[in-house]
Amino acid sequence: MKFFIGYASTEGQSRKIARWVADRLLDDCHGVELASVEDGGELDLHRFERAIIVGSIHVGQYKKALADFAADHHVWLNAHPVLFLSVSLAAAGHDAEEWRALERILADFQEATDWKTASVAQIAGAYMPSEYDIVTRFIMRRIVAKKDPEADLSEDRDYTDWAALGDLLEGWVAA
Repeated sequence: MKFFIGYASTEGQSRKIARWVADRLLDDCHGVELASVEDGGELDLHRFERAIIVGSIHVGQYKKALADFAADHHVWLNAHPVLFLSVSLAAAGHDAEEWRALERILADFQEATDWKTASVAQIAGAYMPSEYDIVTRFIMRRIVAKKDPEADLSEDRDYTDWAALGDLLEGWVAA
């Protein structure tokens, strides 16, 4: 089977997840093309049977490049099996209000782009103070301190559950 894996990453975790997914599919002898959706304007999706789109949420929305890609390709995306991996630090927690906010962000995104994928997974992101500018570091420290009071705020921390992601991917590919 031939897969397109597109990603929109702000600090790199969505790209890391997309690469990990691509490696897993390649290990299972699938054809894979991995690309940033920012480079996907001229992409002919008709060459693929399925797609996996990975995008991060920051400040309550997905990147504009992801929204543009989804809007430009919504006809193909709606007609094919597509798994959308929505990456955020909010998905690392169990706060019901944060999960409702993720659902609202997704609903707004789907309405704005006309892409109505049914296969969506909220994936926990990462806290990477070594990668942030000073303003982002300050904001992210406050978020992580609230979400994970035991965390060392000076250390990078990957909250992605790789084993659960592998199970999700395996199940979705088999379906």
